[in-house]
Amino acid sequence: MTQSLPARPDLWTLDPAVLHVNHGSFGAVPRRTQETAAALRAETEANPMAWFRRLPDRLAASRRALAGYLRTDPDGLVLVRNASAGVNVALSTVPTAEGSRIVLSDHVYGAVRIAAERVARRCGAEVVTVAVPLEATADDTIDAFASAVDERTAVVVVDQISSETAMLFPVTQVVALCQRAGVPVVVDGAHAPGLLDQPVVGGADFWTGNFHKWPCAPRGTAALAVAERWRSRTLPLIASWAEPEPLPQRFDWQATDDYVGWVAAPVSLEVLAELDWPRRRAELSAMLDEAAALVAKSVGTTPPDIASPAPTMRLVELAVPWSGGDHEAGDAFKHRAAGEIGAELTVTSHGARTFVRLSAHAYNTPRDYELLAARLPALL
Repeated sequence: MTQSLPARPDLWTLDPAVLHVNHGSFGAVPRRTQETAAALRAETEANPMAWFRRLPDRLAASRRALAGYLRTDPDGLVLVRNASAGVNVALSTVPTAEGSRIVLSDHVYGAVRIAAERVARRCGAEVVTVAVPLEATADDTIDAFASAVDERTAVVVVDQISSETAMLFPVTQVVALCQRAGVPVVVDGAHAPGLLDQPVVGGADFWTGNFHKWPCAPRGTAALAVAERWRSRTLPLIASWAEPEPLPQRFDWQATDDYVGWVAAPVSLEVLAELDWPRRRAELSAMLDEAAALVAKSVGTTPPDIASPAPTMRLVELAVPWSGGDHEAGDAFKHRAAGEIGAELTVTSHGARTFVRLSAHAYNTPRDYELLAARLPALL
């Protein structure tokens, strides 16, 4: 494995004794952003009244900067705590009648499925799951969604980059399909910011994505983009004093909360710009192609054949005695990896298949994956 752009672990405060090969779950906040957040917290505690008095203007400025990074309309962008919260807001906004259907794929993030099932129970609706094989082409995926969209469909939720399988979905075409059918569509773009140059999908009724993953913002920073026709009826999950305000301001003020991460988030975008992130992202993706092959060989498998893999994330299949859907066994494996081989990784699944999902950022080097390949077989 080669790397022409030098790794920059110095920009983070990560423990060098640990193999950090799972950036995609919780991200990692750069040192500079941590310092900015610490200064903002000190300012808060020096004069809480002044901090909250100045907060609306600071939040508005941060929101505009984040909208600019996403290349989307700032008037339709609201800040939320994570993409799951964004999906919950969208599902609570779209009318769901008794007997209607909420359509998802079998790659859907677990918390999003739980949100859909909650809405379905409350409204007397049904959750319909579309099967999309790992090897599915874009046309296969579109056909799968098309087969499930009919006059009973209340809303479609589609992953942009699936969390469990690191797969790019043809969301532009799925959105167009839903538009033709007159069905609202929610795009779960949790991993899209930083991995796609223009992640917000034109025509989508709702799009949501996290800034704490690839853009490395403080955790609890995410965005929800709302199409104009839904803006007047889209409300925060918690009713508070900002309720009478228009979108997006009604989402800014959720009473007494910690807004430091939202204000500090643009600093992480500055770090990405200095890293020449688009070029580095392409290099990391190429490095992970080699890394996945190396790690898979070490455990006696091969990387799955995914038609459209996401940038900077790859799967390595594990031959384990437990089913891919056994989350308790998967969690135990992750804990063993942390304790026994010093590797922070994640275990995902699709159907009965189990994977280690590798993901990388600018602090990673080929050596991380060479060490993982050397150590991982001891856990199997």
